Amino acid sequence: MADANQSSEEVPVDSREGNSQENKPEFSEDEKTLIARMYNLVGERWSLIAGRIPGRTSDEIEKYWTSRRSNNE
Repeated sequence: MADANQSSEEVPVDSREGNSQENKPEFSEDEKTLIARMYNLVGERWSLIAGRIPGRTSDEIEKYWTSRRSNNE
């Protein structure tokens, strides 16, 4: 029981969730592949790309793509 309390004290659940949402959203490998393929086909038409990925917004897609490109440079 003490171990469970220690682990929750070390990393509060609220801060973990907040950090993941404030940082880059997590994308599956399938989503990453689809974004890259769609970008090659339609360019920066984020709403078209987001329309192919359920639950994703054009803003999320654009942020992912621009952060990916900035990390490669």
